[in-house]
Amino acid sequence: MAIPGNFLSPTTESVDPNISGWAAKLNATLTKGTGGRNGDGCLVVKSVAAGEMQARTVSSYPITPGTVYYCFADTAGVSTERIGIRWLSATGTEVAVSWSLTTLTASANWHRVSLAAVAPAGATKAQVLLSSTETGAAVNHYWENVYLGLPIRTVGNLLPFNTESSELDAAGWTTVVNATISRQVPVINWAVTNYVAGGHTLAMTAVAAGNASILAVDRPTVTPGLEYLAYAYLQPPVVTAQAWIELRFYDSLGNQVQATRSTLAPPTPATGMYRQRVSAKAPATAATCSVAAGLDGASAGQVLRLETIVITAAPGVQAGTVLPYADGSFEQGVAGWTVASGVAAITRSSPWGSAAIDGSYSMRVSSSTATTSVLRSVRVPVAAGVNWRAIVHAGADVLTWTSITVRVRWYDAANVDLGASTGTSYALPTTSWYGLASDAVAPAGATQAAVEIVVAASAAASVLFVDKVALWQVLPLTDVTANSEGGYATLTLRELPVDGEVTVYRVAQDGTRTLVRGAGGLIDRQILTSDLLVVEDHEAPMGVPVYYWIEVYDVGGSRSTRSSSTITLNLDVNEAWLKDPGNPQRNLRVLVQTAPDWQRSIEQSKHVVRGRRNAVVLSGRRQGLEGELAVWTRSDDERRALHQLLDSGSTLLWQAMPGMGVTDMYVSVGQISETRVSRLAQEVWRAWSLPMTEQDMPVTVGVSGAAGRTWQDVLVEFATWNDLMNVYATWEDVFLDRRG
Repeated sequence: MAIPGNFLSPTTESVDPNISGWAAKLNATLTKGTGGRNGDGCLVVKSVAAGEMQARTVSSYPITPGTVYYCFADTAGVSTERIGIRWLSATGTEVAVSWSLTTLTASANWHRVSLAAVAPAGATKAQVLLSSTETGAAVNHYWENVYLGLPIRTVGNLLPFNTESSELDAAGWTTVVNATISRQVPVINWAVTNYVAGGHTLAMTAVAAGNASILAVDRPTVTPGLEYLAYAYLQPPVVTAQAWIELRFYDSLGNQVQATRSTLAPPTPATGMYRQRVSAKAPATAATCSVAAGLDGASAGQVLRLETIVITAAPGVQAGTVLPYADGSFEQGVAGWTVASGVAAITRSSPWGSAAIDGSYSMRVSSSTATTSVLRSVRVPVAAGVNWRAIVHAGADVLTWTSITVRVRWYDAANVDLGASTGTSYALPTTSWYGLASDAVAPAGATQAAVEIVVAASAAASVLFVDKVALWQVLPLTDVTANSEGGYATLTLRELPVDGEVTVYRVAQDGTRTLVRGAGGLIDRQILTSDLLVVEDHEAPMGVPVYYWIEVYDVGGSRSTRSSSTITLNLDVNEAWLKDPGNPQRNLRVLVQTAPDWQRSIEQSKHVVRGRRNAVVLSGRRQGLEGELAVWTRSDDERRALHQLLDSGSTLLWQAMPGMGVTDMYVSVGQISETRVSRLAQEVWRAWSLPMTEQDMPVTVGVSGAAGRTWQDVLVEFATWNDLMNVYATWEDVFLDRRG
């Protein structure tokens, strides 16, 4: 799988199928190895003699001075290593070399090294350098999954790239008490596709015995009342260390008005990186936020390492849930949950990762006797008269629970208890995790609700784990709307199995099925990363009723199906759509002047046989339609939009209303002509001639999109409009984060 945005070719990146993208630079010979992570191949760099050896990319890649560039690779060997960027002038002369820190220890297992650096003045091109220092000749070092390009950061992170990653330096952080700050490169085996995790980690060292902490210097703005989530990978020095992260809010004067802490419960032994989360709602006086981290009761010299540090809007554990993240995922404790009745005790599970279905922790419910207890969540706003669904994911430590009942308790605006719903009872058949749901209509006057779990233990010392709790208004599982003005249909699929797969078809009147296009191409067994999927189908036909057929596969492979209602997109008979399947933001509705007169070419050869009356004609297969579409643009905006649509030379989709004698057609547009419709200089109308050749439907093209990118992401990276203009050529480039 190619790394998004990589300047390097797939062959250079993955060392598959050969090593043609690499050359020896110092004291080395190169061969192709096996056992890689990004494909089977890997680069073997073998030392000629003891000492440092280096390899470099064969190609050099265009860069812009003053811009930050990022590189990383996965590596393994018997010595420590580092990665670098070699900056070259226009003539190929070396201007400078930027090196990462060297790994703290060597490892024969795959681990990550990385570097971010600012391209120096005079540099126009760059190469990736791979370096290790060996103790003798004929020693192998292994490399693959190599990236060079612009910084990769977590989309939606309120913190800038360097504060998130510390790949440039540690300037994004400041000490609070009893600490020094540095960077280190420990041996960490990140997932091969975890592109936001690098080699450099932020290292906080306790100066003396006692509490030690550091704080991010950035103060991104927040909206009071919204819930935010902060997280980071933490590597504590020992299991007994009290490592924590904290989400802090500040008022407009910079005074801290709230701090919410989440403490890591590391497993034994605590040798890895563990993602710790903390969430909180911004208080009414909050204007900005930041994140802190530290050790309580540290010994002098102990080090806490951090990686991938993020502040973002808190996600829901289920699309549409009204429960706060803290109350649904239990990452920092039991939040607003209480024991309403009975002897049950509730705590956060421990250690990290021992019992969880969302995040790394769950709520541990223990009953000291064989009795019934009622657990109740925090109250949240609801609307009366509509159906609400509560879901609880539960897993028993041992099967000593007679039943688990999920229900909803209702309250009015004056906090008067209006009673609980009937609820739904379950018996867990095994100790696996199960989703337990219950529906109820909010009674008249209800403005608040709480999820209740009634647990009946059949033995003393019973233990149950609860996680991923949600409460949301029940909406149709499948919903479709027609947007005739925009020329597309919107399909919304809810309550999908995360990590399962989905296939989406558009079904015509005659029953013909066509796969619908998504971000990764046609949606055929697409892996689900959310329980909600919204698809804009810009290739739905005009004036023809269609509906959607959906096949859903859960993690175990079981298949279920859904279908949508029928919709019809409308269009003026005098107009047509010209669409770019991969870039629907460029789609344009034009006024048709003349429909094409079609031709269909064919390859033929005629052979005259002596003595025969008729020639022998050998024919190939007749080709698709070719013709010339004449359209008008009616404004300067339309004219510019049509140029933008045609500039890429991509295969386009031409759509018209039925009755024009032609169905929707994918076409390639040849040399175009644009003429004025009158001699008046101020006339904005233009007549266009678009020679078109029929093409097959592009099956691998995905819909380009922002992938969650917001204006906040732009604000984090660019201080002024001028900075933005120096990086992006068009607003479309800003939207897609496509840098020049």
